Amino acid sequence: MSHSKNKPFAKRSLGQNFLVDETVVGNIVSELQLNVGDTLIEIGPGRGALTEKLVATGAKVIAIEIDRNFVPSLRAQFHFDRNFSVIEADVLNVGITEIVTDSDRGSVKLVGNLPYNISTAILERAALERNIFSRAVFMFQREVVDRISAKPGMSERGYFTVLVESSFEVTRLFDVAPEAFSPRPKVWSSVVKLSPKPPSAADEPAFRKLVSAAFAQKRKTILNNLKSVVIDAETTLKEAAIDPRRRAETLTLDEWLALYLASQEKRPDSLEPPDRLIKRPKRL
Repeated sequence: MSHSKNKPFAKRSLGQNFLVDETVVGNIVSELQLNVGDTLIEIGPGRGALTEKLVATGAKVIAIEIDRNFVPSLRAQFHFDRNFSVIEADVLNVGITEIVTDSDRGSVKLVGNLPYNISTAILERAALERNIFSRAVFMFQREVVDRISAKPGMSERGYFTVLVESSFEVTRLFDVAPEAFSPRPKVWSSVVKLSPKPPSAADEPAFRKLVSAAFAQKRKTILNNLKSVVIDAETTLKEAAIDPRRRAETLTLDEWLALYLASQEKRPDSLEPPDRLIKRPKRL
């Protein structure tokens, strides 16, 4: 279906840059591996360029659009497609459990071209609800993907890297040039595939507090960062077979889990109360 030239303009306040490159659209659809029985939640359909290809697969497409100016045109464009529906809402206020049925579970997938300002919140929500969907293909600013896919030892690795890594198998798919969007952003984007992992100790609030404290000051050793929040931190690190002189960004996920378990086995309250912790940075 052709796109109308009379569709609303992009809003800078919402971080809107619409994907117009057909090759990139096709690659995203391919990575989703959609089947007719799948339920797909698209975050921020905008003008519907990606939506059109998604609907054509026969999957049930539920679009969530915050900009009320786009909702009427989306409904008009897909008026005759019974496998399409759109919800006018802020995705951060809508839980996946609220919009899918029990019969959908196991066949739910997520997709979206996401603005920088909600990247962290979207990933946190996805991690909490990852038992409901089987795959997510998201486009972020390249800086975000650099951070969530950073390997141990890389400077981009931080608190949020570990949280995402503990919830998903992260596969970096491809980069997207500014020319693929209208209007053109000033930065490159990257597409990433997230495959949910089963629940683990990393889902515990205490695990996140531990990681947050360890990354509080990245230039310090992990021992110096943990001294104020873990009782007898040096012994705990050694019990987890971690050199206290290392820095937080060098630890693997398995080492983080070993450190957490060592801190818990030693004594249940080995982590100091939350108000003693340095608050997690708001940025990635």
